[in-house]
Amino acid sequence: FLGGDRWAKVSARARRAAEEYAARILRVEAERRARAGHAFAPDTDWQREFEDAFLYEETADQAAAIEETRRDMESPRPMDRLICGDVGFGKTEVALRAAFKAVMDGKQVAVLAPTTVLAQQHERTFRERMADYPVRVDLLSRFRSKGCQTRTLRAAAEGAVDILIGTHRLLQPDVRFKNLGLVVVDEEQRFGVKHKERFKEAFLGVDVLTLSATPIPRTLYLALMGARDISTIETAPANRLPVETTVAAYDERLIRDIIVREVARGGQVFFLHNRIGSIQRVRDRLAELAPGTRIAIGHGQMPEAELEEVMMRFVAGEIDVLVATTIIESGLDIPRANTIIIDRADRFGLADLYQLRGRVGRSQRKAYAWLLLPRHLMIEADARKRVSAIRQYSDLGAGFKVAMRDLEIRGAGNLLGAEQSGHAAAVGFELYCRLLKEAVARLKGERIAPRVEARVRLDFLPVSEDAANGGVGAFLPRAWIPDARQRIEAYRHLAEATDAADLDQLAARWKDRFGRRPQPVEWLLGL
Repeated sequence: FLGGDRWAKVSARARRAAEEYAARILRVEAERRARAGHAFAPDTDWQREFEDAFLYEETADQAAAIEETRRDMESPRPMDRLICGDVGFGKTEVALRAAFKAVMDGKQVAVLAPTTVLAQQHERTFRERMADYPVRVDLLSRFRSKGCQTRTLRAAAEGAVDILIGTHRLLQPDVRFKNLGLVVVDEEQRFGVKHKERFKEAFLGVDVLTLSATPIPRTLYLALMGARDISTIETAPANRLPVETTVAAYDERLIRDIIVREVARGGQVFFLHNRIGSIQRVRDRLAELAPGTRIAIGHGQMPEAELEEVMMRFVAGEIDVLVATTIIESGLDIPRANTIIIDRADRFGLADLYQLRGRVGRSQRKAYAWLLLPRHLMIEADARKRVSAIRQYSDLGAGFKVAMRDLEIRGAGNLLGAEQSGHAAAVGFELYCRLLKEAVARLKGERIAPRVEARVRLDFLPVSEDAANGGVGAFLPRAWIPDARQRIEAYRHLAEATDAADLDQLAARWKDRFGRRPQPVEWLLGL
């Protein structure tokens, strides 16, 4: 396949798609640069007072993201900054400070969230944080009555609302602002490609601050460097403990013990069951297992007022166990919820599990995530191995390490859109990113090193361990790099080396990581 006509056609298609996509993102960027935006005034005394009221010490990454956002806002060019950071690492505080700055300069702010529940949480956070200042915060939500929504729309159009929070309802034609200056898009990866295109069209001359918990693979980050300003927050807040993750067989006695232990220490439990048809049965069984425990259900098909009431009671600590679907995935912040039990964890992707686990451990208390599998799957190596992978990423900030192949392609889909991620899957994520980076550089008029397509035929030197059969060859020995995935990564890095300096760096990195290089590796590097 790699040497044939089919590969040539696929790679040519991907190259054309990368050129078109690069042209499009640079055109949008050029339009943004060409339009005169609003240069916000320097910080006021109130701004400094507002920032000093933050209860925690800013991490270095968070402080840098805040400063970069401030600099963007004070520039006459419309801001388009992506804040990429792990769950609970303080992205919302960056948005709060930017929103306050915009309001202090007489502008309105729109905050978009992917779910109604998350929009409500933002409304509470913004109201509490700005309670001491003359800032009017309002919510446009499907949970609000028709009359209430009409009043909110009128107030936004008249400039009476300073900060309007809502879901993609804010993108509807009947939503108008008198003097919009800043748009904050939270959990960007949860919005569809069409909605993102709407953002770009609707807010072309307005400052846009985007928050995303899905890590951007470094290669895509570099490819997009020419088109987007990106800040990353990788440092954990002080005193934050990693979530202890356990993979176990489904066992009712274990579930009972987990719930009783968490409730006894004054905490709350998420029980994730992603089947609406059987969720009531599961709730009733948990009530039998842990009598006296306050248990409620939450899912997206409940009547709106009922779901809102359940979530409010859970936030207020009136519910001990919330049996819920993945509606809890998006950005919910409930510090007393420090245990999550995920039923049928094998049905979730690695990125989903990582996001779900991030719902707990947002306070300074030790948090626990239990990933439950049916007993028969515990002996099936593949299923258990896939779920066990999440345990490797208990480190804080590990969202940036969950850059395994499936997440890299998913990340490409989130950022590039469905069509582009298809091309990325066809030729490989790394190659697609290289093509995209080259296309961006070419369109910006920068000089790029030509890429040489080479085909090597060696009839005198085996280039695989099996072909060498214990003799001389050029390959990475299994004894030197036992892990198959690491071996594939090493071959990939070798393929990406473009000059002698790259090879020297790679050779030094291999020696540092795997020890003294055996002869087959020296032969391979010398080819």
